[in-house]
Amino acid sequence: MIKGFKEFILRGNVIDLAVAVVIGAAFTAVVNSIVTSIINPLIELVWKPDENGKIGWTVNGLWGPVTFPISDLINAVIAFLAVAVVVYFVFVYPMNRLKERAAAKAGITPADEEPKLPTEQELLVQIRDLLEKQSDKPRA
Repeated sequence: MIKGFKEFILRGNVIDLAVAVVIGAAFTAVVNSIVTSIINPLIELVWKPDENGKIGWTVNGLWGPVTFPISDLINAVIAFLAVAVVVYFVFVYPMNRLKERAAAKAGITPADEEPKLPTEQELLVQIRDLLEKQSDKPRA
């Protein structure tokens, strides 16, 4: 049981995922800080924030003005995209390149890894042949 757990943990995908989560969480704080200190002031040049500091559309409701906080949405989208780009280019892309190089050294080509699937015509011929065999058998 411990041996199986050790093999699971030492598998490349689990370690890659753990590193990506830790770095992604740390990088999220940096991205949020950049968005808050640079992007939001740039948006405030165009949009006036309300009394709570929220940027967005203000609509008069039954109990007073309501602001739809578009700045929070922009902050979340920019933070997500920045983290996704960094995780991809710092972790995913280099790991894929390393795996490709290791496969090339081992003599494995992408064609070797994926089995060739039959075409639609070949499948239809197989189905036809099976149906013919079934119709030739006497029914009970």
